[in-house]
Amino acid sequence: MEVIINNEAHGCEAKLIGRLDTAASQEVSDALQPLMDKAGGTLVLDCHEMTYIASSGLRIFLNLRKAAALKGGKVIVRGINSDIRNVFMMTGFLNLFQIED
Repeated sequence: MEVIINNEAHGCEAKLIGRLDTAASQEVSDALQPLMDKAGGTLVLDCHEMTYIASSGLRIFLNLRKAAALKGGKVIVRGINSDIRNVFMMTGFLNLFQIED
């Protein structure tokens, strides 16, 4: 799993590439820590190249959302594939996040 973070004036964007499975979750969580610090702005999770998400990955997304809510920010999830969209739908995450294609 690869994480590329781009800082922007109004927030941050993280590009997630590969499988966000249990084995990669701690590394991804550590890589996304800078987003927690900037959670008062807009956090964009670019998932165009993410192929899979496990429950541990969902927990990371949820923690980012909680941090953003506490600081008055928001999280946008962009470009999820149909398999990940199904996971989001089954878990209720479609209602928790702003999803963009």
